[in-house]
Amino acid sequence: MLSVLRHRAYRHLLAAQIVALVGTGLATVALGLLAYDIAGADAGSVLGTALAIKMVAYVTIAPAAGAVAARLPRRTLMVAADVIRAGAALVLPFVDQVWQVYVLIFLLQSASAVFTPAFQALVPEVLPAERDYTHALSLSRLAYDLESLFSPAVAAALLSLVTYDRLFLGTMLGFSASAALVVSAVLPVRAAADGTTRTGPRTADACTGAATGTRLFLAVPQLRGLLLLNLAVASAGAMVTVNTVVYVRDHLGRGAADVSLALGAYGGGSMTVALLLPRVLERVPDRTVMLRGALLLTAVFAVLALLTPAAGGDWRWPALLLVWAAFGAACSTVLTPTGRLIRRSAPPERRTSAFAAQFTLSHGCWLLTYPLAGRLGAAAGLEPTALTLGALTLAAALGAGRLWPPAAEGPAGHADPSADGAHPTGGERAANGRRRRRRHVGDGLSRVAGPRC
Repeated sequence: MLSVLRHRAYRHLLAAQIVALVGTGLATVALGLLAYDIAGADAGSVLGTALAIKMVAYVTIAPAAGAVAARLPRRTLMVAADVIRAGAALVLPFVDQVWQVYVLIFLLQSASAVFTPAFQALVPEVLPAERDYTHALSLSRLAYDLESLFSPAVAAALLSLVTYDRLFLGTMLGFSASAALVVSAVLPVRAAADGTTRTGPRTADACTGAATGTRLFLAVPQLRGLLLLNLAVASAGAMVTVNTVVYVRDHLGRGAADVSLALGAYGGGSMTVALLLPRVLERVPDRTVMLRGALLLTAVFAVLALLTPAAGGDWRWPALLLVWAAFGAACSTVLTPTGRLIRRSAPPERRTSAFAAQFTLSHGCWLLTYPLAGRLGAAAGLEPTALTLGALTLAAALGAGRLWPPAAEGPAGHADPSADGAHPTGGERAANGRRRRRRHVGDGLSRVAGPRC
């Protein structure tokens, strides 16, 4: 997997992604503490709204940014986005009004919504070989998991030396370093088949691709199930991201550094499962793993609802850390197989549209759960919030099981033939010797606009 680091351009791009992620992680901790300083016990509401604004930027701007990224110089676009993000982070320590937080978060996340599609579209051009690109995807996922564990630890160490507002300086430095690394990378020149310089597809073509990806999700059974699994993960993730600062600072009365430790526990649980799950997926089907992960999320919510009203005691802090680690582990159980599920469920010519649709639709789920976790927590309290989001998670898990029937899943460890555009006939047998039913990915794909695979 590390062999792709021999490619200098990709090495610089991966480093840019990592330092930007670390900066974002520091900002997540600092933003929660800033919200607590401004709003006190209502910090969850402020943070939930701020994160909902982030999702609005992702859902509305990212699709258009994907089209723009295909027409403009990628280096210029990515550097400009990093400069805007660094500027917004530099101003955040000086705000003292809630509306100022909202404006700066929208500006910062709009720039991220431009940077991310440009980065994702650039990597397969830097690494055209499929094996190299697959390894790059694995490294990118590992970078996200490491960031969720590493950034809170760094934030906790820094908070023992400086006040939380200095963390935004680390965010600014992370985005600045990202811009410098993008500038230093030697990027490939896009060329059309006729040898002319390619300026990218028209915006209408990009919009058509996005619509095709959405229709694909609605047509294919396992992708319909994935839609609801995204909602389950978003419910748990919103509870952790929005209300960690409220649990630690207000509910348990602990210090600012412990906010970082709680978020680190969540990241540790996620990373542990991400490292262990590949071997499990060789023997167990994706559907089984992902649905059990969603049901585990429901169980963790039930434990949290029992823990929240418990009387005072030193045991509540380690118990919260265990619950947060369990949330991370369960979320990773659902998320880790997602990329290969989409890859198997979409033929090659539609995979880009499918991944773009997953990005937009999953962030749409976060757009729902972030303000729900924040505003309900501020208005009704943490226990009703845990019960409500837990019920939403349970409904999503059960609905996913119905929308994604076992017949739509191939055997564990074997790629679905539809990933290569093949559609088995009623007489084809699976690797386990049993006859495959006709109802399967191909039936969904045939209903999506475009030529039959």
